[in-house]
Amino acid sequence: MRLVLAFFILVPLIEMAILIEVGSVIGALPTVALVVLTATIGIWLLRLEGTATLAKVQDKMNRGQLPGTELLEGVMLLVGGALLLTPGFVTDTIGFVCLIPLFRHPIANWLISRGIMSFAPQSGSFSSSTIIEGEFEEQKQSSIDKQPRNNN
Repeated sequence: MRLVLAFFILVPLIEMAILIEVGSVIGALPTVALVVLTATIGIWLLRLEGTATLAKVQDKMNRGQLPGTELLEGVMLLVGGALLLTPGFVTDTIGFVCLIPLFRHPIANWLISRGIMSFAPQSGSFSSSTIIEGEFEEQKQSSIDKQPRNNN
């Protein structure tokens, strides 16, 4: 909990210091324009990558596979999108790392391979390889069953 509190205090302080420094070099208006531009590009990239990731999830599920990496990438897209909407250059950098596939794929694979994130089914859960055997017999309807009933 202390780490989260430190994060929420330190990140805005770092962001403000960097924004002030950048603003003193290029001016206030260009700095604000740059922040708005990164947010706009981030939203466009989030929409593009989110649609592609959703298609991958649906494709894997249609093939009966668990889309573990794709689900983690979806979470990374949500985090990246939120960070890009937060004003500042540090959060924008982290947000773009979460959105750009060149960085997102290796990070997601690394998190899964280290066991930090796992999407494996729990023991005892239903899997697609479960086979239930049985027999059935087709019965023809009699002429009595085919006649409409009057329920008056």
